[in-house]
Amino acid sequence: MSSYEIMPAISTSFIVISAVLVAIGWRYAVKRRFAEHERVMTGGAVTALLFFIVYLSRTVLVGNTSWGGPDWLKPYYLIFLLFHIVLATVAAVFGITTLLLAWNKKFAKHRRWGRITATIWLPTAVTGVFVYVLLYWMYPGGHTKPVFEAIFG
Repeated sequence: MSSYEIMPAISTSFIVISAVLVAIGWRYAVKRRFAEHERVMTGGAVTALLFFIVYLSRTVLVGNTSWGGPDWLKPYYLIFLLFHIVLATVAAVFGITTLLLAWNKKFAKHRRWGRITATIWLPTAVTGVFVYVLLYWMYPGGHTKPVFEAIFG
């Protein structure tokens, strides 16, 4: 299996693990088990960061995957992909903010932001898995150029 095929599977696995950890961590917070909440949420943040590193590495060094499905479905896929990208961007910004609030021991604000962040993060992970399934299982597409190659030839 090439890095073109394995890196998306790895990055998607990290995002799924992150979502599961966020769900478990949220449950710990509800049960007021804050030490467990902190450990599990730290794991969720680390796996989200690992996702981002693998995703960015693939984009820069290997390239991404272009749509390989039928032309009539492409506009729907692109709308779905745009929705996922916006959701993921908002979730990342909210996630960083929520982590910083906890780090700075501003727990009242952390609690408010955390509810919103987790509510956004979980569907982001689900839509990310759908994008992966569409691009790599259902409609494998072509391989795009790595960013460096596209820029510098």
